[in-house]
Amino acid sequence: MSSSLTKHHGFSYSQSDFSQLVEDALAIAKSLGATDAGVEVSEGAGLSVSVRKGEIENVERNRDKSMGVTVYLGQRRGNASTSDFSRKALEQTVQAAYDIARFTAEDPSAGLPDEADLALGEAARLDLDLFHPWDINAAEASELALRCEAAALGVDKRITNSEGAGVSAQQSHFYAGNTHGFRGGYSSSRHSLSVAPIASAGDDMQRDAWYSSMRSPTDLAAPEAVGRYAAERALSRLNARKIKTCEVPVLFESTLAAGLLGAYVQATSGGALYRKSSFLLDSLGQQVLPEHIDIHEDPHVRGAKGSAPFDDEGVVTRVRDVVKGGVVQGYFLSSYSARKLGMRTTGHAGGSQNLTFTSRLTQAGDDLDAMLRKLHRGLFVIELMGQGVNYVTGDYSRGAAGFWVENGRIAYPVHEITIAGNLRDMFKGIVAVGADTYTMGTKTIGSVLVDRMKVAGS
Repeated sequence: MSSSLTKHHGFSYSQSDFSQLVEDALAIAKSLGATDAGVEVSEGAGLSVSVRKGEIENVERNRDKSMGVTVYLGQRRGNASTSDFSRKALEQTVQAAYDIARFTAEDPSAGLPDEADLALGEAARLDLDLFHPWDINAAEASELALRCEAAALGVDKRITNSEGAGVSAQQSHFYAGNTHGFRGGYSSSRHSLSVAPIASAGDDMQRDAWYSSMRSPTDLAAPEAVGRYAAERALSRLNARKIKTCEVPVLFESTLAAGLLGAYVQATSGGALYRKSSFLLDSLGQQVLPEHIDIHEDPHVRGAKGSAPFDDEGVVTRVRDVVKGGVVQGYFLSSYSARKLGMRTTGHAGGSQNLTFTSRLTQAGDDLDAMLRKLHRGLFVIELMGQGVNYVTGDYSRGAAGFWVENGRIAYPVHEITIAGNLRDMFKGIVAVGADTYTMGTKTIGSVLVDRMKVAGS
């Protein structure tokens, strides 16, 4: 990316500016006597607008910049950061990181990634089409948000209130380098549109929300579509009932199923594994999901939210099978956690990248209606509350709301319930995955049917 192109899109600094800062900081670190060093420089800018009940509530513009420096003295590590890019601040920041390293205890696992694992040359310059700036001003953003909210309020007279609607346009770029030869950086964007209407009938009030989030503004859903769908969700929850405590199959809506996939990632990530705080310890090569389940990772999908040519340490990212036939093929490791485990980094400093959770049993026609028929009688969950997941034991207990299903059809909405189980059993109890896939951040998954969970009601 040229300097002029970067600045033209609303940034104050170009990639060449950042490249020079990185080279200067690395040179200062070496002159102080550092064994190794790594530097990252970044800048972000954006616009956020919120409206409520037809009135503009907030208009915010954000602009930030940062430089982080990591210095190694053998196996002692120090970190420091600054938002001041002057030469004096640069020298002070590198000196601070150096001084911290001097007084830090040695860590046998500390150090830059091995050169063999780094994205070097063309691998670091892989263009994944992640930057789509949105040339929108506050008035235009407000109009979109107002249209979205108006569409929600216009669906039904029972939509009586709103927690508001919002539009956000964000973009950033960074450049990083280290003394093992890595140099790389790129620009990215993420834009969103959201609304949260409130439905009421008598004393009953129910809230729901919906949003659209994409790298390119042209891929966002129409504001009217987002508003209408959010309103329909809120209306569907009116006159919710309590149910008696039972043990039944549970169908997780695709947006919530992404949380189950997130729990799997957490349990097989390096930090949890080397601290022995995961219920999936020593699971490599083990059957932890049914034979019909696969999890695939592709960091190189053009324009996707989880795409990256390299991870936060500059380690090259790779397409891989995470789970194949229910068997764990690999963990999520940074260079540090890999060393702690006596393994090799998988390029996951910073998290997972474009995971797809699929079942070999899924048919093209397995939409939500088909999944409800597979559920037959049980609970369809569309909202979870609380943080009741113990990753050490796998125990799972969350407040929930959704719908009671009889004979494969929604019978009535339910609320004030708790669903409970153990993630190990829940994973093995996945009997179906829908074709109604939804991408939540870096995870793509359909609705997920778990054969049995405890539902605590009245």
